[in-house]
Amino acid sequence: MSEAKQITKKAKSNLAFAFACLPPQRRRDMVSLYAFCRIVDDLADSPDIPIDEKRAGLESWKQCFSQSSHENLSETQKNILEIRDRYQIDNQLFLDLIAGCHSDLQPSRRFSDWEQLKDYTYKVASCVGLISIKIFGCEHPDSEKYAVNLGHALQLTNILRDVGEDLSDNLRIYIPENDMIRFQYSERDLVGKVYDRRFISMMHYISERAEYYYLEAEKSFHQQDAKALRSSEAMRKIYHCILKKMQADNFQVFHQRYTLSKPKKIWILLTALAGF
Repeated sequence: MSEAKQITKKAKSNLAFAFACLPPQRRRDMVSLYAFCRIVDDLADSPDIPIDEKRAGLESWKQCFSQSSHENLSETQKNILEIRDRYQIDNQLFLDLIAGCHSDLQPSRRFSDWEQLKDYTYKVASCVGLISIKIFGCEHPDSEKYAVNLGHALQLTNILRDVGEDLSDNLRIYIPENDMIRFQYSERDLVGKVYDRRFISMMHYISERAEYYYLEAEKSFHQQDAKALRSSEAMRKIYHCILKKMQADNFQVFHQRYTLSKPKKIWILLTALAGF
């Protein structure tokens, strides 16, 4: 089994789950892309990797996209460069993604407002979408808008779902300071995992921002690329269902992780394959 397949199988991600919609070659290429994303994300987030090793690892990936020679590269690095060249993907998208992950090496960093956080979600999520639509074979210009909007929506859903986990991971906080001020909910409250009407109202407010981007993604969806975007549509429906589940439960994210059952995900996958 290739390194990319091992990484994807181990992760058991909703993103990897949706790859079943793709033709064999495009599926293999998305597995390689997912492995790349998983590696750089783990370099940024894993508590088991020393900080110097994290920086060196991310710098190695940055150099990978900045050099012409493919010598002394790992299997995954060679695969991702071949994919970049085969689909003529903008090199800057990969560099922006790495830069977004690199910013996570500063756990004390805070986002003052949505505009700051939006730059981050663009780098770590929308860039992945823009790379993915090339692999999917999208041709209509609106698919780029779809990818950017869906990236924001998916990452906001992750941020809302992972509030508790991120606090446990070196006190990572992705909720913008302006949103906390709006609801008079302090960072001290968040660290203390205070669950009250202020927290619930704040989370619903941010979830409406995610809803906006889900809607914008739907508006940008073009029928010309409907077949190519089946995998993305599966991801959109899975993550939107997770968001709806959190909303209905008033975001009890400090003590549980919201997921969908495997039968539910299979049903969503089948409807995506059928084009519904």
